[in-house]
Amino acid sequence: MAATIPTKAPYAEDASKSRGRKVAESESATRTPFARDRDRIIHATAFRRLKEKTQVFVAHEGDHFRTRLTHSLEVAQIARSLATALGLDADLAETIALAHDLGHPPFGHAGEDELQVQMTSFGGFDHNVQTFRVVTKLERRYPRFEGLNLTWETLEGIIKHNGPVVDKLEKPSWSAIAEFDAEYDLKLGGWASAEAQVAALADDIAYNNHDVDDGVQAGLFNLDELRSIPLIGPHVASAVADYPEVDAGILRLEAVRRMIGAMVDDVLTETRRRTDKDRVGSSEDVRNLDHALVAFSRDMVEDLGALRAFLMERMYRHWKVNRTRSQARRMLAEMFQLFLAEPDVLPAEWYGRTQGRNEAGVARVVCDYVAGMTDRYAIEEHRKLFHLDSLN
Repeated sequence: MAATIPTKAPYAEDASKSRGRKVAESESATRTPFARDRDRIIHATAFRRLKEKTQVFVAHEGDHFRTRLTHSLEVAQIARSLATALGLDADLAETIALAHDLGHPPFGHAGEDELQVQMTSFGGFDHNVQTFRVVTKLERRYPRFEGLNLTWETLEGIIKHNGPVVDKLEKPSWSAIAEFDAEYDLKLGGWASAEAQVAALADDIAYNNHDVDDGVQAGLFNLDELRSIPLIGPHVASAVADYPEVDAGILRLEAVRRMIGAMVDDVLTETRRRTDKDRVGSSEDVRNLDHALVAFSRDMVEDLGALRAFLMERMYRHWKVNRTRSQARRMLAEMFQLFLAEPDVLPAEWYGRTQGRNEAGVARVVCDYVAGMTDRYAIEEHRKLFHLDSLN
């Protein structure tokens, strides 16, 4: 029997009642404001670059491992499914999901860690803030404004999908958010829409599942070692019991598929429980709660903690991954320091942005340039800058 699509929830966002854009524009004749936001993100340069940015494994290490792009697409698919099941605006949830990683630098968390170090004296670095800067300033595609001029609801969701952020505004790395909010109030002290919260949970579902998948494919651990791990273990066991003669690769995919289903079901059940308990009747009720509306159950949170601990030990800090992290950090550190000392070796457009700026301003331009690199581009740029044979 086909799934029944629920009626629109009373606490869903209504695209026809969007709070609009910072720079007023005429409405699209064919798309809702949120669907238009989605299309702007998909066409953005920063979105295309995600295809060669690391999730865990550097892009050149294998064609089948996740990149930031494939991860973002998986998050968007899960977010859309969750939003539809809850009667929310699926376009808005999908849009926030597609945008959530636009500010990640090359080489995953290694790149982020190194940019945080390099920017310590110059205002800091935060990938969530960088995502916001990408969509409000760094993307240059339109004659009337910087950035993508996204709707209020999308901007709110991008910066607040994990919860209120007003307590972060005093951090130097969050100054760009404080400045933008002073001109265009995003209500940073409250929760974001249910659609934004869906995108945040979809991110958790996607990366925990695909990291298990990628870790097994990479040979960092095997299915038997997962049997004792809460959450994934029971699905490995049930897949083996149901299909004892099936190839291990298919069993891996079946176990992961079942874990995704279990996590999705958990979010739906817990969110509906909270909706009934909190008597949520509008999108503003969602924002005014003192806790998230869209959430995992307590048991699921505990099981996820155990799975993440396993992945941290066996995957994220595996010696092979550590070697790549070390190489990546050295490359980014060397390039950052060179560009800061000699900004005239930057590409002409970027060098032009450094003119008339103090050292902190130059450092921010350098940071934007480095953060926008793909893994492959960063490796090639480093080679050109530090190896004489590249001049031949």
